[in-house]
Amino acid sequence: MLQEPVQQKTTGVAIIGAGERGIYYVGSRMAEIAAETGFRIIGVFDRLEDRAGYAADHLNGLYGKAGIRQAVRIFESLEAAVADPAVDLVIVTTHTNAHRAPVEAAIAAGKRVYLDKPISVTLDDAEAIQAAERRSGQPVLMAFTRRYEKPWVETVKLAHSGRIGDPQMILLRSVIPYTRYLQLWHRKQALSGGALNDKCSHHFDVLNWVARARPLSVTAIGGRSNVFPPDPNAPERCSLCDRDCPYRRHETLVDRFEGAGAIANPSWGEAALPEDRNDTCVYRPGADIDDHAIVTIRYENGVSACLFFAIFGPWAEDQETLEIVGSSGRIRMERHSGEIDIVEDYGRKHGTLGFTSPDRSSTHFGADLELVRTLRRFMDGENPPVGIDDGVASLRIVLAAQKSMKNGGMPVDPETQEFAK
Repeated sequence: MLQEPVQQKTTGVAIIGAGERGIYYVGSRMAEIAAETGFRIIGVFDRLEDRAGYAADHLNGLYGKAGIRQAVRIFESLEAAVADPAVDLVIVTTHTNAHRAPVEAAIAAGKRVYLDKPISVTLDDAEAIQAAERRSGQPVLMAFTRRYEKPWVETVKLAHSGRIGDPQMILLRSVIPYTRYLQLWHRKQALSGGALNDKCSHHFDVLNWVARARPLSVTAIGGRSNVFPPDPNAPERCSLCDRDCPYRRHETLVDRFEGAGAIANPSWGEAALPEDRNDTCVYRPGADIDDHAIVTIRYENGVSACLFFAIFGPWAEDQETLEIVGSSGRIRMERHSGEIDIVEDYGRKHGTLGFTSPDRSSTHFGADLELVRTLRRFMDGENPPVGIDDGVASLRIVLAAQKSMKNGGMPVDPETQEFAK
């Protein structure tokens, strides 16, 4: 018999955008630990009604497994979702170019808001979201997952603990097998802002988090490699292809590792528009995003930072590493293992820190579970660890890097988006 936990404080949630992030990562973790956090997903809205229906069924199943009676429904419109009196928290996980409207609507309705990264595609939308937050007097929580992932949090704490002196240089290496950016809606710059926005918004937030200063200039080289040359004869999508291809969606090593070895629900296979599918051929003409970049940032306090990024990296266990060089030592963290290697006192001390937790086997190495627990504290009045101002700051670096790449690596001031002196 299903029973509600005794004396459990509950919070009603609406999810706007029934894609992989909103439903199969954040929403799923919410349902799994609902007895602990009290989150009850009231309903889901998506412009694709069938996708919203599959999402509701999936979440209802997870609530059932958790022993909680909860009927997730489908909202007929964004307006209905944010106006529902049972909804306290609105989760916005639409395509990036569509973030502004649901955030503004939720704030206007007096709801608390979670906004997934990146904040937006354009600075106009980002600043409008920022203005709406400030008018409301209530902070919006953003989901840069590295801020909720323990090895990253501990690395940044160590960097400012004095153990390596004062941070001087930062290197974030991200060589990932994310050819999916050419297979999903991300392949269109207008929808996602490109890989440099969707993925590197995380990374630029980390660099800002470590540097603790205003970025003065951004330089970048990169663009589109010759790894995925457009082929007019390429099949429209993986499900229609019989070629021998290492990038076939749902069969790659990274898909299997991240639990995407099968299509989440039939809506992705049945969708009429390419941007609503998840297996467009990587060689299909029409993608207009960059696939690699080397970005450098100069900060006001003298810290220098570099991002080394590619989406065509092989499957490996060192896909993301963060190295911070201080005045008397250095720290190097590897995301997949969670290990932190630290050298202190000019090399006289050397050690390794590791983190073991059952949560690390969950999505984003446990960050999504921590995010849900942070949302509980957020709803109880705690300020979020990362918010809208951080999202705007990250987007400014993205846009400056893209402008620099298009202009031969000329330095750009991220504040003004003008060429720096």
